Amino acid sequence: MNSRAQIRVLPDGHRLHMHDGPIDLILQAFGTRFEVESAYQAASRRFVTVLDELCRELRLLRQQWCENLVLQGPIACRMLGAVAPYGSSTFITPMAAVAGAVAEEILHAMTSSAELSKAYVNDGGDIALYLAPGEEFSIGMVGRPDQPSLFGASQICSSDGIQGIATSGWRGRSFSLGIADAVTVLARTAAEADAAATMIANTVDLPGNSKISRVPACELAPDSDLGMLLVTQSVAPLTAFEVHCALQAGVQYANDLFRRDLIISSALHLQGRTEIAGTAEFLSNDARARRNLLHA
Repeated sequence: MNSRAQIRVLPDGHRLHMHDGPIDLILQAFGTRFEVESAYQAASRRFVTVLDELCRELRLLRQQWCENLVLQGPIACRMLGAVAPYGSSTFITPMAAVAGAVAEEILHAMTSSAELSKAYVNDGGDIALYLAPGEEFSIGMVGRPDQPSLFGASQICSSDGIQGIATSGWRGRSFSLGIADAVTVLARTAAEADAAATMIANTVDLPGNSKISRVPACELAPDSDLGMLLVTQSVAPLTAFEVHCALQAGVQYANDLFRRDLIISSALHLQGRTEIAGTAEFLSNDARARRNLLHA
């Protein structure tokens, strides 16, 4: 029995907080009281097994993707499947999808055990969603975790086919090879969104620009799966042209992922400017949309 995991209902009486080592989730289910309680019990039972399950395959999960890489656990297999479309052309490990895959697994436990109208599992900004027919969620996009303010908003309906949201950038909790403050991706699953957000954020970049400070990932975290790859540590104020060039590199890559059916939509944010790639109807950086979300 895992005695490390901490699970508690938040003061609002509706959301559940789950913490175990590096995994920190906030989730909420909507439905009758009985169904919500059933969903939370199922989520709790599954959550206490997650970290140990991942640790058993951690050595493989930190390896670069290859066709011969074989994993066993359901979360690990989700991670592997999410990064596979990128592995043949660039460096990526299954860890690029870990947060989204964990959120998916907990959501699956909830929806398999209860009849809910809607639910979400938020793993540090990587979110798995469930929406019954006719239901919807409003979401906001945050550019900097240290200065939480919205740079955009989205209204997601059950018919949209969006079950995953993920955000990546150099200011986030994970390392990035690029300079995006935030890249938010909407996709069919949370694991797919997580992998795509990581890859798009890596391409928002100005290679060789002296305003960007980078260090090998292993100097910051010796066990990082990125090893000697240079990760961004600081970005000085950029000119409008530099911001444009960096964002356009990311937009071009994101639109390619959209054409390959790997994402549904994405918003790329850098030093106060936002660009939309993919299906534009789902994401808005309109100020009025942000105000409506804040007052909902």
